[in-house]
Amino acid sequence: MDEKFNSILSVALIPKTVDLIVQNEKIDDISAINEFYQSKTYALLAEEETKMWHFSPLTVYSMWKHEKETGEIVFPED
Repeated sequence: MDEKFNSILSVALIPKTVDLIVQNEKIDDISAINEFYQSKTYALLAEEETKMWHFSPLTVYSMWKHEKETGEIVFPED
């Protein structure tokens, strides 16, 4: 994994997305981290070629929430 890509994910995008899960879902940090890392949303985010790292934490959270509720991944429209 490219070091810059890894930094974007681990320093900015993932922690902020997990914080949104904690705040909005009213669950603890560990549960939020586990749920996020086990999601298809995270799996796609971890693939640099999907370009999901361009999305805001709120967009990634919204995708995760939609996946949790429906089982489907929906990419935002441009």
